[in-house]
Amino acid sequence: MASSSKTFTREEVREHTTDDSLWCIIDSTVYDLTDFVDAHPGGESVLRQVAGQDATTAFYNLHRHEVLSKYASLAIGSVQGEQAQVITPLPGDLSPVPYAEPLWLSSHFKSPYYKDSHRRLQKAIRHFTDRYLTPEAQECESTGRHISQEMIDHMSRLGILHMRLGPGKHLHGVNLLDGAVDGQEFDYFHDLIVSQELSRTMTRGFQDGNMAGMTIGLTAVLNFARDQSWKKKIADEVFSGRKKLCLAITEAFAGSDVAGLRTTAEKTADGKHYIVNGTKKWITNATWCDYFVTGVRTGKGLSVLLIPRGEGVETKAIKTSYSPAAGTGYITFDNVKVPVENLLGEENKGIHVILSNFNHERWTMACGSVRISRTIVEECLKWANQRLVFGKRLIDQPVIRLKLAKMISLVEANQSWLETVTYQMCHMPYKQQAQHLAGPIGLLKMSCTRAAHEIADEAVQIWGGRGLTQTGMGKHIEMFNRTYKFDAILGGAEEVLGDLGVRQAMRNFPKAML
Repeated sequence: MASSSKTFTREEVREHTTDDSLWCIIDSTVYDLTDFVDAHPGGESVLRQVAGQDATTAFYNLHRHEVLSKYASLAIGSVQGEQAQVITPLPGDLSPVPYAEPLWLSSHFKSPYYKDSHRRLQKAIRHFTDRYLTPEAQECESTGRHISQEMIDHMSRLGILHMRLGPGKHLHGVNLLDGAVDGQEFDYFHDLIVSQELSRTMTRGFQDGNMAGMTIGLTAVLNFARDQSWKKKIADEVFSGRKKLCLAITEAFAGSDVAGLRTTAEKTADGKHYIVNGTKKWITNATWCDYFVTGVRTGKGLSVLLIPRGEGVETKAIKTSYSPAAGTGYITFDNVKVPVENLLGEENKGIHVILSNFNHERWTMACGSVRISRTIVEECLKWANQRLVFGKRLIDQPVIRLKLAKMISLVEANQSWLETVTYQMCHMPYKQQAQHLAGPIGLLKMSCTRAAHEIADEAVQIWGGRGLTQTGMGKHIEMFNRTYKFDAILGGAEEVLGDLGVRQAMRNFPKAML
């Protein structure tokens, strides 16, 4: 950490206690705070209290180690004969904190699910996220700014946008993170890794703002567009980042009750166009999208249309409890003229198009929810080991250890279930997935979000006031406690998915057991 190789004895440091020369020691590094006293965010008195002293314990009772990187220029040397004890992780590094990483990434545990290509991909996407994505994500989360076109272009070049949709022909021949994995071998465990690593930015609004609409909407175009050249045009525009796309299903009258949609699409007399009227609400990415994969009512049933932004299409932002970086919006369709060629799937059979991606969407949300929960556990373990209360570290209090045990157990249980379901997805064709996995995935998502509820509650209790503060060490805790409910609502509410899981199980209930 020190900016020079110069060394000092502790006796020398103790001589620098005045306003004209104020030094202190943090983790065996000597800092000259003389010109920083007036600028210290915590006030000058805090620094004067540690003048000439070893401030390591006091510092770590208030700050995370990463804070020191902002003030590296203040480091003037190190304590003679001593070395720093606290680890400074580099971008892409695995965390050495117990349970901070899934067990398959630990050198002590084995897994039958992950191959060399999974490990290469994990390393590559972790480095990308830490080095490039997280800094922008955290800035956007706090300011509400949407993801930059430069970042979208960067992800497009690396094939990250393509990977977000999961396995498929759209990955064949695409350069994925400079060859970390071949598109033809990309499976749902690769998909899991991408979903979990991207969520580590700990910015729940930006996480959805990071092309989530494309993730859940473009598959409808890839799987149900009838004209191949038109499909290729749309896919190329969206995968390149030139155009943005989102899924527009939910309305004020119809959330989880998809059958209750009221937006209408009526054919013109010549049969060449649909005239669309209605509204959509809480649509992720709506405020800046160019295409809307839209659920509409076409008389005898539901249909799905790809509607380009144009005359009669208006969007406005909806303020929610997470960042405006998500681009959450309200859409109004006022006599919008849409070519019949933009129909996805068959007319009046759009429910199949709408339901087709629900499994993957819900599974992806489970991936993110359990990974964010794991990061919260890591934050709590770090804090419990450095925070002193009543003369002891938090971790020395049995009540705190019990809270951590509960949190760890919930994360590990859901990660294990997630991997079991993922294995089934890798070995079932789509029709079998729809038949056998809709219920288990619904229950899995419910389990993950119920766990998030418990983990958020315990984390705030461990962090106290810092867990309610949007800046500083507890910012991840505050963000998680404020936003974990998005995963409990979006993609199907907990109660609806729990009921789906039980109803699907009852279809196969043996009559002989009655």
